[in-house]
Amino acid sequence: MANEIKILIVDDDPDFRQPMVFWFRAKGYAVSSAASGEEAVGQLKKEKPDIVFLDLNMPVMDGVETLKKIREFQKELPVVIISAHVDDRRITDVKPYNISGVFYKGKDFEELTSLLGVILKQHKQLKK
Repeated sequence: MANEIKILIVDDDPDFRQPMVFWFRAKGYAVSSAASGEEAVGQLKKEKPDIVFLDLNMPVMDGVETLKKIREFQKELPVVIISAHVDDRRITDVKPYNISGVFYKGKDFEELTSLLGVILKQHKQLKK
């Protein structure tokens, strides 16, 4: 089942993005990545991932702006916000844009896999 799931990881920090890509690929998922919000929006117009992991703090187009753009043409796509700071007040800025969850960079990737499973199961039920 894992290899049927397509994931897009958006993070400007290659030291976080690349291990995350590797982790999901090792679990059997199809993974693509983007290093910026602009790149992510372009990819989303071509690819149809099942879920997006989106860094909140990026230069030029941050996670809030990127999510606003995504919602212009992808209303239902599950998006999980990635943040380095648990107390990041900007998370409240993205809540109106229907986020599916938040993953904090200090957490273990195992928690990420669990979060992914829960979100995809909920999303599948919503589509019925």
